[in-house]
Amino acid sequence: MIKNIDHIGIAVKSLDETLPLYTDTLKLELEGIETVESQGVKVAFILAGNTRLELLEALSPESPIAKFIEKRGEGIHHVALGVEHIEDRIKEIKESGIRMIDDTSRKGAHHADVAFVHPKSTAGVLYELCERAESKEEQK
Repeated sequence: MIKNIDHIGIAVKSLDETLPLYTDTLKLELEGIETVESQGVKVAFILAGNTRLELLEALSPESPIAKFIEKRGEGIHHVALGVEHIEDRIKEIKESGIRMIDDTSRKGAHHADVAFVHPKSTAGVLYELCERAESKEEQK
C-alpha cells in the first residue's frame, strides 16, 4: 500500500530566511521552488538522501500553513507517504474507519495527486498520500 516516505513537509515563515540553513549549512541540494496557488503556499523542495524535505511558506494569512504557524510555530507539518493508485488508497483508508480530510485527490506540488488523512485518526500526525506523476507513468 505505501511505497515510501515521499517527503516531510516543514512549515516556515520565510523560504528566503530558512533556505540557507538547508543549502549552506546542511549542504543539501535545492531541487526547486514552486507556487501552489490552490493550497496557498510557496514550496521549496530539498533533496535529503532518498527523500525530500518540503519547505512550505504561506502566501497569505488565510493559508492553512499560516494558521498552522500561528497556532504551533514553525516545524514539521506533515509526513507524505508515496502511494500508487491514490483513489484506491483513499477508499481503503476510509473503509477501515480512518477519517480523511480529502475524499478524493487533488493536485499538489510537482504535479502530484495528493490527499490528506485527518490527524484526529492518526494519533495527531497529519499524513499526506502522494502519487507522483512519474509514478503514474510507470504504471502504464
